[in-house]
Amino acid sequence: MSIFHDHKKLFTAASLLFGTLTLFVAVIPSLYNQKNSVPLYGAIPLTEAQEAGRQIYISNGCVGCHTQQVRNVDMDKTWGKRPGIAADYALSTRKSIWQNAGTLMGTERTGPDLTNIGERQPSQDWHLVHLYNPRIVTPQSIMAPYPWLFEVKDKAAKGDVKVAVPEAFMKGQKGIVVATQDGLNLVAYLQSLKQVKLPDGMPDPKFLYKKEKKEAMAVAGGAEPELNGSDLYAANCMACHQQNGEGLAGAFPPLKGSKVVLNDDSEIMVAIIMNGYNAQEQYGVMPAVGTNAGLTAEEVAAIMNHEKTSWGNDAKKVTVDQVKKLMELAKATAPVQ
Repeated sequence: MSIFHDHKKLFTAASLLFGTLTLFVAVIPSLYNQKNSVPLYGAIPLTEAQEAGRQIYISNGCVGCHTQQVRNVDMDKTWGKRPGIAADYALSTRKSIWQNAGTLMGTERTGPDLTNIGERQPSQDWHLVHLYNPRIVTPQSIMAPYPWLFEVKDKAAKGDVKVAVPEAFMKGQKGIVVATQDGLNLVAYLQSLKQVKLPDGMPDPKFLYKKEKKEAMAVAGGAEPELNGSDLYAANCMACHQQNGEGLAGAFPPLKGSKVVLNDDSEIMVAIIMNGYNAQEQYGVMPAVGTNAGLTAEEVAAIMNHEKTSWGNDAKKVTVDQVKKLMELAKATAPVQ
């Protein structure tokens, strides 16, 4: 064919072919999805700071190690309360005709999925320490540190957000670590990542391949086995209070030897778990872990008993019935949001 001997015709034909393919495979489907996918009722657009943080997230390549997609398989229950749907990404609209916002769904989980990280870990203090050096709060983490999102000053200025970095992680530097605006914006974006509750009457998509519950031994009268408080503590509390229960000086209080944990009257302890706590200036704000994670009375009791009997603590255990009553009391006295 003569076209193969005429480079102008060959390049023109190839350009038209790939241009047509791009139009039908990428452009038209993208416009169709943008037109027909609407945000869920209750979805909140990103603020200016959160959008700036999203751009920091993109520029630092976070999507290379973190996904934002909860698949409909049982193992993904860790990351969200339900599988993701198209409407979850409807607010990720194009910035311009030439610039796509990107859904940041990712393809690899070298690190945990971040779909619901704003609910799982809403603490600004934790995120800042974690970004400065992940090994401070998670010794086994392989995530890279992001020290350029922080400054070391001799004295913090008014309005500076100080970060509680232990001396061992300062690498000989002296001074106070404060977050830059980029660091604060990135944390604001991470805190915004929350699954929106589906409208009333709309059933949640099902997680597939559900693992069968192990039945208790016949001698136990068919009762379910006791929940593992150590595992529940690791999933909900350890990131801040640490595996050894000693917390992190200047950031998260210790549970080892804590008067609240050792107190036989557990009303305050349950209230803190369910409603959060912000009464000690030397520590960061504790979020309402129990409420945010939707913990049951059985799970809260298992966590409390683990804390009451670990790291040298020797306090009286609580029963599920006691915790149920205290959870109702905590709910009744919860601050109005």
